[in-house]
Amino acid sequence: MRYISKKFALFCSAVICLFLLSCDTSFQGSVAKEGLSISEKEPGTTDVASASGNPNSAPAQQGGTGTSKALTSGEADEEAKKIVREGIAVEFSIIPVVSGEKISEELKEGDDVTVQFRITDTTTGAPVTTLDPAAWIQLSTTDDCAEKVQSLLSGSLSSRAEIDLNIFYVLTLNDEASISVVDPLFNYGGSNLLARVPLKSPGEDWVMSQDQRRLFVTMPQANQIAVIDTAAWKVVANVDTGQRPMRIALQPDEKYLWVGADGAADTLDTTSGVTVIDTVSLKKVAHIPTGAGHHEIAFTGDDRYAFVTNRDAGTVSIVDIWKLNKIRDIQSGRMPVSIAYSALSKAAYVVNEEDGTILVVDSKSLEIVNRIEAKPGLGVLRFTRNGRLGFAVNSRENSVHIIDASTHRIIQTGDVGKEPDQVIFTENTAYIRSRGSESILMIPLDQVGHEGAPVPVNDFIGGQVPFGKAQSLSIADSIVSAPGGGAVLVANPVDKAIYYYQEGMAAPMGNFRNYGCQPRAILVIDRSLKEVEAGVYATNTRLTLNGKLDIILFMDSPRIIHCFSVNVRDNPDISKKDKHLPLRVEPMLEKKTLYVGENVQLLFKVIDPGTDQPRVGLKDFGVMAFTSGNWQNRQWARPVGDGIYQIDLTPPKAGAYYISFQCPSLNVRLNQLPPLILQVASKG
Repeated sequence: MRYISKKFALFCSAVICLFLLSCDTSFQGSVAKEGLSISEKEPGTTDVASASGNPNSAPAQQGGTGTSKALTSGEADEEAKKIVREGIAVEFSIIPVVSGEKISEELKEGDDVTVQFRITDTTTGAPVTTLDPAAWIQLSTTDDCAEKVQSLLSGSLSSRAEIDLNIFYVLTLNDEASISVVDPLFNYGGSNLLARVPLKSPGEDWVMSQDQRRLFVTMPQANQIAVIDTAAWKVVANVDTGQRPMRIALQPDEKYLWVGADGAADTLDTTSGVTVIDTVSLKKVAHIPTGAGHHEIAFTGDDRYAFVTNRDAGTVSIVDIWKLNKIRDIQSGRMPVSIAYSALSKAAYVVNEEDGTILVVDSKSLEIVNRIEAKPGLGVLRFTRNGRLGFAVNSRENSVHIIDASTHRIIQTGDVGKEPDQVIFTENTAYIRSRGSESILMIPLDQVGHEGAPVPVNDFIGGQVPFGKAQSLSIADSIVSAPGGGAVLVANPVDKAIYYYQEGMAAPMGNFRNYGCQPRAILVIDRSLKEVEAGVYATNTRLTLNGKLDIILFMDSPRIIHCFSVNVRDNPDISKKDKHLPLRVEPMLEKKTLYVGENVQLLFKVIDPGTDQPRVGLKDFGVMAFTSGNWQNRQWARPVGDGIYQIDLTPPKAGAYYISFQCPSLNVRLNQLPPLILQVASKG
């Protein structure tokens, strides 16, 4: 199932590339030349570090817990490479991302790095923008670069690179104490469960650092937040907070993480307030009592003040971020349930559910500058990305109000679904979820903002069952913008499914299951190359390999295929246990030839390589069988005792079948273990 426009374009390019490779000898010759190693000089190709500027300069960082720093001296010269082809210069660098520790002068296995391509016009020196480069990292081979690209673009499971820089993952916050990590771009249809991250207790809300290296999750029952390393998909810390942590937010510069600790349920807990955590040390630096009830949090754009609502107290607290103390409380109204900050008006907007009012607080004077009158039942308020229009839903009136931040007034009101409760934005559309419906409402942003005009509303089906039928809904978003823009992913907890919707379509283009869990909220982590500044395309990844590596670059227009190379040394700090897979699969087959239409029971013994003992009690040992024509069958194998697991298989046609294995709880993915190959013959 290919969900994203970039990936679909890459697939189309692959088809064209494969056709040309098979039919056009002149094209074969050209890409073969492009496949030369960077050390193999050829006419018209330059192997130099850039003479203008710093070739190792990192892409502009978007905050987060680490920074990129260039390598030094000879190592920088080795790692920063430049080719010139057909008037286009591509300068490659791979830059360690450090977080307080001393930087090494050489790359090593386990390093977090920024992979960067700076692309310029050789005639003018101007950056070449709005490209869609694809890249992969794998162990170096003697195949020429064109053959490597051809193999990677073929879509075969066995040909997937060890590190793919063209993918995104879908994360679901589940009803049980776990987070699912799903690859929705699996080439054989459906999806691939990459990992399931266990939590101490069910999560309620989450936020990801802008560099996407860390994920923070509130766990109300544990009175803690979990800190997850998204490269390893492991919980690296559980940090104590105040009682019943619910809402979580990162201030704009990401120095501090703010957690709304609601306090003991059904009481006016005097400790209810916000816990502030340093994002580098992961230490609690303050707990600030603000007032009773649930808390929502917003920040000024300059990281000067935090606004914290106190639902039961009917107040909003203003906290000095520099001093980490409360300046004052403002009486906001009855049941402040939402708050949003507009960068355009530089004001915070506090929504009072029972009063049906929206309080406007100026971020400079910290005084109330307006009170917007509506009706009781107001809920979440969100502003568009430019901060001009705010969308506030009313679950009792089944309506949405559109607020102009420049005037602090409601300029439009429209009817929406039953009990609207969430709003998210893409570049062009506002999406509204309603508890009383399975439909998602859409409002085109270019058709609103005109006072008194009707609000145009479209919809699509986001599941089979209304969202409110779920046993419990998370306060986190269940709709997320898909990478590449113009599309969203919708988590329907009752259906236990994720739906993908492309803007302009009448219905979702597809869906995939969440492997038995109810997805209460959804996030996307984008591992693909992005244009971080004009002509600079970069992404962060972790080097999970050592030795000589190929960094493979493919662009369709302008057409460039090239393999850069780097050396990554072994890391003695990574134990053998961490570097080797935690299981080995031994097929227990009497014969390797099966017959079409014949049901057969396949048995596999799962061994712990460290102890050579059977691995018993695995609940998520998965087996996938696939063959040509995109046929596949996925099953969770049944334990039959003594580390032996069983599936039933009825092959539909003759040919070679590949059997692959996974175990998300042990972080073993489908393409990591050697596949079993079975032959299926026709009867007679």
